[in-house]
Amino acid sequence: MIPFLSHLFRSYYSVDDKRLERKVFGLTFKNPVGLAAGFDKDGQHYQAMAALGFGFIELGTVTPVGQIGNPQPRLFRLPSDEALINRMGFNNEGVEALVERLKEGQPHQLIIGGNIGKNKNTPNDQAHLDYEKCFLALFPYVDYFVVNVSSPNTPNLRALQEKEPLTRLLSLLQSINQKQATPKPILLKIAPDLTDGQLDDIIVIVQDTKIDGIIATNTTIDRTGLKTPDDRITDIGMGGLSGQPVKNRATDVIRYLHQKSNGQLTIIGVGGIGSATDAIEKIEAGATLVQVYSGLVYEGPGLVKRINQGLLNQHLVKN
Repeated sequence: MIPFLSHLFRSYYSVDDKRLERKVFGLTFKNPVGLAAGFDKDGQHYQAMAALGFGFIELGTVTPVGQIGNPQPRLFRLPSDEALINRMGFNNEGVEALVERLKEGQPHQLIIGGNIGKNKNTPNDQAHLDYEKCFLALFPYVDYFVVNVSSPNTPNLRALQEKEPLTRLLSLLQSINQKQATPKPILLKIAPDLTDGQLDDIIVIVQDTKIDGIIATNTTIDRTGLKTPDDRITDIGMGGLSGQPVKNRATDVIRYLHQKSNGQLTIIGVGGIGSATDAIEKIEAGATLVQVYSGLVYEGPGLVKRINQGLLNQHLVKN
């Protein structure tokens, strides 16, 4: 982005207030509102998006080798539900292309996360090698990592959320991480479709592997209660649903994890945040930070500013 435009956008959209700062897993976030993964998979726009006032931006999901993703059309709007359905399939240019863009440097004080996944053709018993490649390639250039095993759009990926394979994967990454001079935070992104028993397992896995937190939640495969006509949903077909329909479930998952862990889990809340009120609900349920994606599509670039102003006016002043 042209420096003048960046300054102009930043002056209009940013809310600079020390009360918005969050110190989380050793990092200082200038505010708690982030851009969720999927919006800028390849790091093409993160410097421009920073001008919209985000406290952090998560790039990816990125895989070791570039892949085209699922056939188009693969992204659909459901305006009456303020929702999206996507089956992108980890379309990205590959981790090395992202690394080259990150070498250009990041805007001052902006925290960058790297969301990593496996290639579609990599079998699950070899998936750890894909995550390791992405982790090592991105390590010098991102501030934290997110392990994505919860997208519904890569065949059999969600099987990696089961206790045994997930423990192995996270243990491997944590072992590599702890060998670095300065280890970086590792988080796990989970699906909203997990049962309470599976969420209990997630808590144990986080504690056993000593990763730094959870992102709750990814998109859902559930279609219950949509306003969009059933025949339209049938025509669209498979994919992950995001936006307002996942809002309550995401908040319930956050609350469950927070309460069951006695507040010991660091949680980034995402799913159906389209206003300051939605963000506050996630924070009051137990999230420390929040992320937006679908809400940005429906509410526009001023959403980040409205959330931060709302946090100051309605939430932070109470503390």
